Amino acid sequence: MIPPKRPRGGAAHVTAPRPQGKDPSLRRSLALFRAFLHEQDDPESCYSLLARDAADQVEAYDGPVAGRTVVDVGGGSGYFTEEFRRRGAHAFLFEPDMAELGEKPPDSAVVADGYLLPLRDGVADVTFSSNVLEHVADPETFLSELARVTRPGGLIYVSFTNWLSPWGGHEWAPWHYFGAERARARYLRRTGRPAKHTLGENLFAVHIGSTLRQVRARDDVTVVSARSRYWPFLAEAVVKAPVLREFATWNLLLILRRCPT
Repeated sequence: MIPPKRPRGGAAHVTAPRPQGKDPSLRRSLALFRAFLHEQDDPESCYSLLARDAADQVEAYDGPVAGRTVVDVGGGSGYFTEEFRRRGAHAFLFEPDMAELGEKPPDSAVVADGYLLPLRDGVADVTFSSNVLEHVADPETFLSELARVTRPGGLIYVSFTNWLSPWGGHEWAPWHYFGAERARARYLRRTGRPAKHTLGENLFAVHIGSTLRQVRARDDVTVVSARSRYWPFLAEAVVKAPVLREFATWNLLLILRRCPT
């Protein structure tokens, strides 16, 4: 069960300065890219590295997570939840798909829909969602639920693979540029098995421009940063370029701050 709220001794948890003027290193980006190439044959190494990197990003924007409540929405088999726990956070996984939880999900994992989380308002210091938004049919409602469960002043971490990125079609990328059905058919011919994702069922064409407009129009969150999650340079600049950003960003990272009530 999520612990009750306690008085905070450290204002830095609320007002930690955002990173200024320095993008992550090229070495870091290359390490992540190499890990992604082995996602299928070595998921443990791939997702453990990604979890450490994501936790580093959260702490860069919001300070150490130790002693704080982190809600991981759609975190699959729990790599992110476990990493936050290793850093001393009270981290909880909410995942709607039993199959994604795997054989050994983290303790206290909850099967729950991200549209309707079984949590009271403002319970989380950090609400975390990695590569989930492209898998929900109604991103706006999903984002509203993330905001609802985040306390005023708390951090919301959202990343997603935008549809026009080279990885937009997931396992059948980059052939999604030639049409989803054609890409899925090619995947079946090449591998002998049907693709995991079907456009309009468990994968949706989410775009950066429309997502940014939705988020900036909200009155319950402010945008701290909108950047490419993996790029080692010009990570925020590329997101400011209409059209180009849809192809070049690869994966959009949104760092949001819940507005005071």
